[in-house]
Amino acid sequence: MTNKVQQYAEQLVEAENTRIGTAPLTAIDPDLTVKDAYYIQLENISKKVTKGQKIVGKKIGLTSKAMQNLLGVGEPDYGHLLDSMVVENNGRISIEQVLQPKVEAEIAFILKKELRGPNVTTLDVLQATVYVVPALEIVDSRVKDWKIKLVDTVADNASSGYYVLGGKPTKIEDINLELIGMVFTKNGDIVNTGVGAAALGNPASCVAWLANKLSEFDIPLRAGEVILSGALSAAEVATAGDTFTARFAHIGQVSVNF
Repeated sequence: MTNKVQQYAEQLVEAENTRIGTAPLTAIDPDLTVKDAYYIQLENISKKVTKGQKIVGKKIGLTSKAMQNLLGVGEPDYGHLLDSMVVENNGRISIEQVLQPKVEAEIAFILKKELRGPNVTTLDVLQATVYVVPALEIVDSRVKDWKIKLVDTVADNASSGYYVLGGKPTKIEDINLELIGMVFTKNGDIVNTGVGAAALGNPASCVAWLANKLSEFDIPLRAGEVILSGALSAAEVATAGDTFTARFAHIGQVSVNF
């Protein structure tokens, strides 16, 4: 591990602990690479695991072409999910726990067997999945004002905050992932709609991408892990008093309160 990785990892931890956003790492060091950023992410995840937190899954971000174009990238990114990030369905998140939260609606995959890249296919993902459920991801950035580029969000654990699982466990063979529809509401008003195909054409394709990308770091997707497969519509800003609900065809709904 280089001094640079250590330095920027500590900078992000300080922003998280103080709830004061940091300057973008890319503004401080324009030569920072995406690979550097993943090592920064892994450094902070390793520290949290050492202190007793557990890795319970992974999340995939930037699965829509719109978001990729916004950050000038051609592929998604990923982050780690820890047991400290879990919020119960219909649960509450204090606004004091977060910096600048936004909420996204996604489909979560629960794995029954390990997936290790490279060469993982969408079919492999389907065969490795025990069921899917609706999910909300609360994304948050330790970078001030969300002034992020790809390197910034990757280093910051893909801007992960919290996540909520809901609905009913549904087997893959009972649904069409590409066609599954979603309605996203904020305080009872519809703010977004989406469909499974919004995530790289098929949410399972996102999970396959993740398994193959993680092989670069010799990390598998493990049996029992939760995989958040990517937002089906734009993220919505959350403030105190807000309630968000995502209703998915066939697999139920999931809600969170602030």
